[in-house]
Amino acid sequence: MTRTLAAPVRSARTGRAVAAAALAVAVSGGLAVSGGLAACGGGGTKLPPDPEVGSTAAPALAPVADVAPALPRSKPTGMKIDAAGVDAKRMVDLSVDPVSGELGVPDADTDADTPGWWTEGVTPGEKGVSVLVAHFDTRHGPALMKDVKKLRLGDVVEVPREDGKTARFKIREIEDVNKKDFPTGKVYGDTGRPELRLLTCGGEVKDGHRTNNVIFYADLVA
Repeated sequence: MTRTLAAPVRSARTGRAVAAAALAVAVSGGLAVSGGLAACGGGGTKLPPDPEVGSTAAPALAPVADVAPALPRSKPTGMKIDAAGVDAKRMVDLSVDPVSGELGVPDADTDADTPGWWTEGVTPGEKGVSVLVAHFDTRHGPALMKDVKKLRLGDVVEVPREDGKTARFKIREIEDVNKKDFPTGKVYGDTGRPELRLLTCGGEVKDGHRTNNVIFYADLVA
């Protein structure tokens, strides 16, 4: 599995540096991330059609007045996206391995339909960037984000939390990029308002791996 390390990214919550790399989703073994994700590939199981998502963005950032006030810290417990038929009732914690510098990912065998949350970032709804990771497919076949191409600007990503609140984010940009061009600073950079990054894989299967990363940028609206 190819991993391309990039410059370190600083955690918005702790200020601790973590190595960042190209994102993708691994069909054989799951997402492997170094601050981003790693590569998606084909196995013996029939895979869903290539997620030809494409990139699109709102003409400008949502006005500050349209962004909801930040929420206190509280761990995420699931993820719901009506537009893509996503309704996950669990969330797994993801952390960076201190030796390899790689961000862990949902287990492809047990959590293909469960998203993961990068624990070094803020919790969804807090001020700053919260990063979630979910599989498009695995070696077992279609996974949680199998209908990723149905998502459009303005669609809502809901993230229930341990405190009983639900952080609701509106998508303002979709970026479909080659994993070699993963926008590390844009994804992990500090922000002065509550935002979400949802990461999955895209593109075609080439040499056993998905070629692209699909990144959703979203603002807290409720």
